[in-house]
Amino acid sequence: MTQNKNRSCPPFEKHIPEEARQHAKAAHQEMRESWEALFPPEFVEHRKAARKEMLMAARSMIDAAIDRVDES
Repeated sequence: MTQNKNRSCPPFEKHIPEEARQHAKAAHQEMRESWEALFPPEFVEHRKAARKEMLMAARSMIDAAIDRVDES
């Protein structure tokens, strides 16, 4: 599995017009803001904390796998 590390742009960037990408980014931001407006601030903070905990759990599992590889 080789990757071209000299790419000047992401794989599909040249196929998607800049205007479409800008609209998608704006839509993403608007969706995020509407999602956060829909729920109380406590829920949003709890969701962020839960996401961080899941990422830390994944990091812990990866670290354990690396340790097992280093032992063998």
